[in-house]
Amino acid sequence: MIAHLKGKLVEKNPTYVIIECFGVGYFVNISLHTFSKISDEESIQLFTHLQIKEDAHTLFGFAEKSEREIFRLLISVSGIGSSIARTMLSSLSPGQIRDAIATGDVATIQGIKGIGAKTAQRVILDLKDKVLKIYDIDEVSSSSNNTNKDEALSALEVLGFVRKQAEKVVDKVLSQDATLSVENIIKLALKNL
Repeated sequence: MIAHLKGKLVEKNPTYVIIECFGVGYFVNISLHTFSKISDEESIQLFTHLQIKEDAHTLFGFAEKSEREIFRLLISVSGIGSSIARTMLSSLSPGQIRDAIATGDVATIQGIKGIGAKTAQRVILDLKDKVLKIYDIDEVSSSSNNTNKDEALSALEVLGFVRKQAEKVVDKVLSQDATLSVENIIKLALKNL
């Protein structure tokens, strides 16, 4: 198994990179999340996952170990292949996927292109216990926070703020105090928007 690659960045595209390591060029499939994390510097290191099938050996690269962990969890689910897992990591950050699974947020996962209701439910059903155990998340507080977060985001959208921008600010507010009420989340978010 190839655990990571460190070498010269030869080519960079939104879906793959080519890394030269001691004269050998490796074609590495990446997500948009990893693409956004890769700088245009010459030297690069990616954590990798090697998928071996009868007809191909495919290498997937990740800027962070946490993204590789989520990828491996996703491909362990029946019906989720490497291309769907990569699409999921291109649509949402590893943290957003982890939180959606932990809180049972089917709508977020179903919002990813190519993921239907049954597949989203299967992902949550298969991975929720693993995610809660691996990341040591308290199930009760995460679901109530998620409800408060969603209500605060909806209110901010009604006030005319862009959801993505508002979500970053709300996440920052909640990272400082996860027990805030919806009203207090909105007040603090408005100060930072």
